[in-house]
Parts: sequence; structure tokens; C-alpha cells
Amino acid sequence: MTKEEYINNYLKSSIKQFQYYYSLAERSMAQLSDQEWYFKPEPDSNSIAILVKHISGNMLSRWTDFLTTDGEKEWRNREREFEEDDLNNIKHQWDEGWNCLFDSLKNLQLDDFDRLVYIRNMGHTITEAINRQLCHYAYHVGQIVYLCKQIKKQEWQVLSIPKGNSEAYNQKKFNIQKHRGHFLDEL
Repeated sequence: MTKEEYINNYLKSSIKQFQYYYSLAERSMAQLSDQEWYFKPEPDSNSIAILVKHISGNMLSRWTDFLTTDGEKEWRNREREFEEDDLNNIKHQWDEGWNCLFDSLKNLQLDDFDRLVYIRNMGHTITEAINRQLCHYAYHVGQIVYLCKQIKKQEWQVLSIPKGNSEAYNQKKFNIQKHRGHFLDEL
């Protein structure tokens, strides 16, 4: 495999991973009423609204001018991300953050992978920066999914293989010929 093929595969896989976590959060939050976005299990916890606002602020900071400016922008007010806000504004920021992320990733060129980008003056290869953010967003999306499950209780609509269906799911998978693919192609 050439360097170009490797990078193209990595980038496609990374984009699919981000799309997966976006989908998990979207399918979870779609199950909520507007009021449920603000539920906190305890006073010092973050609500889903706050988590969404934080992820969005992080995305806009990290992915705006990704290759040319530090990922921690001077205009970002991280502390403000942890204050309640209007839900329509939060949803708009969510869309804006994800669009910024996907636009940045889709515009990367092979030569960009030879560069360093900075987050708080710490140099990262493009791969390291992508991995750092993928892990950060997966962490918070996991929190969102967990909170949604706690809120919805018995009304929760499962996002993966329902309990008791693993054997049937695996049987279906092993009845298919071995093939090259990405596990997220089926979503």
C-alpha cells in the first residue's frame, strides 16, 4: 500500500467514525423532549444541552482554519460552553460544529499530512490531531447516549444490537462471504 492509499483509507475511515458518533448522538437526542435536554442527574453534572454546546464550541475552535491557526482560538469562550442556553441556539451550534469538522476533513490534501498543527501551542501531526478529536467527541457522545438512556428508561430505543439478539446477529454476519469493508458501511 502506498502512502497515498494509506492516508486516503485513514481519512475515509476517520470521517466514517465521526459520522458514526454524530449519528449516535442524533439518534439519541431525537428521542428527547426539549425539556429533557436540560436534565442533570445531580447539580454539578452536565446536561445534554451543555455537552452539545461544549462539543460544538470545541469543534468550531479546533476545525476553523485547522491547518493555519492554533486549535484553541482566542475567540473561544470555553467556560461559557458550560452555561445553559436556548435550545434552538444550541442545535444551530451543533450543526455548525459538525459542518466545520466535515468540511475541514474533506478538504485535506495528501501533502497536508506532512504538516504539524497546533492545539494550545502543542504540535500534532494531522493524524494525531484527528485522533485526539475523535476520542474527545466519542467520550462526550457516550455521555450523551448514557444520559438519554437514563432519561427515557423503558421508552429508550436501542441504537445497537438489542439484548438477547447477539446470536442471531452474529449468525447473519457469518452467513455472508468474507469481504473487504468498513463496519460502518451498514449504517
